[in-house]
Amino acid sequence: MSSSAGSPDELYDVIIIGAGAAGLAAGLYAARSRLRTVLLERLGVGGQLGLTEWIDDYPGFADGISAADLTIAMEKQAKRFGLDVTYDEVLSVDLTDKVKVITGAESVYRGKTVIIATGGQPARLNVPGEVEFQGRGVSYCAVCDGAFFQDQPLAVVGGGDSAVEEGDFLTRYASKVTIIHRRDTLRAAKVLQERAFANPKVSFLWNTVVDKIEGDHAVNKLALRNVQSGEQSELEVGGVFIFVGYRPNTAFLGGQVALDVNEYIVTDEAMRTNLAGVFAAGDVRQKVLRQITTAVADGSIAALSADAYLKEQW
Repeated sequence: MSSSAGSPDELYDVIIIGAGAAGLAAGLYAARSRLRTVLLERLGVGGQLGLTEWIDDYPGFADGISAADLTIAMEKQAKRFGLDVTYDEVLSVDLTDKVKVITGAESVYRGKTVIIATGGQPARLNVPGEVEFQGRGVSYCAVCDGAFFQDQPLAVVGGGDSAVEEGDFLTRYASKVTIIHRRDTLRAAKVLQERAFANPKVSFLWNTVVDKIEGDHAVNKLALRNVQSGEQSELEVGGVFIFVGYRPNTAFLGGQVALDVNEYIVTDEAMRTNLAGVFAAGDVRQKVLRQITTAVADGSIAALSADAYLKEQW
């Protein structure tokens, strides 16, 4: 942590919470605007970039780039313009006054504006092999990783909109896709169900759960169990895509910022929340598409909106 961070006399122009793609982009734009900016991160930079090893769909990298290298480059670029990256866990916030107060485990931070870029996390199965093979056959994003599994059999776990829609999407690459669902009916919208049922490359395993994800250097099979009969089986796959829910990291806000029914932050196109001087960017906000490119765009817009607010209100 920098020596100046958290000083009682320090009033930042911008406090960014979260160092994923959205937070780093916001930090870059805020720092380049010569705003006194601190980015608070609990563990390490990268956010959802840490869920994959290789990125093929970020513009400007013809041969792709490792997630680690992209993260390092984004952080280095933002720091070059003076961004202060401080490691501290945010415990609570007070965003209702003109001066915002962020209380961390290590210090207290005061700012004129706040950009919330805390992202979220996919719900996990919490079975053996899930963590070990993350990025090596275990994925939570079909758009991000589907192309790596050309002509391989894949499994999708879940029965909601995301599972069925992403399962159908994966047939662009996979030799076949098996959707594994713990119930005997899907929760997905009817139109998505109809599309999946009509796709000859999609099959279903009903009343079934994954007990273990197995492999050598990468995933090669799943240990399955029928929840009604208890019968155990195995399914050979090149990868497994898990869509059993996604949880935005908004609990720490204490109800001060308006959320939708799924607890995502509601913003307008300028990334403004219901509170003056408070903005949100990336996967934590209500939006249609959650990709690195959209997170970066959100962060850039949020920083520029914060700059405009400062010029008007301070």
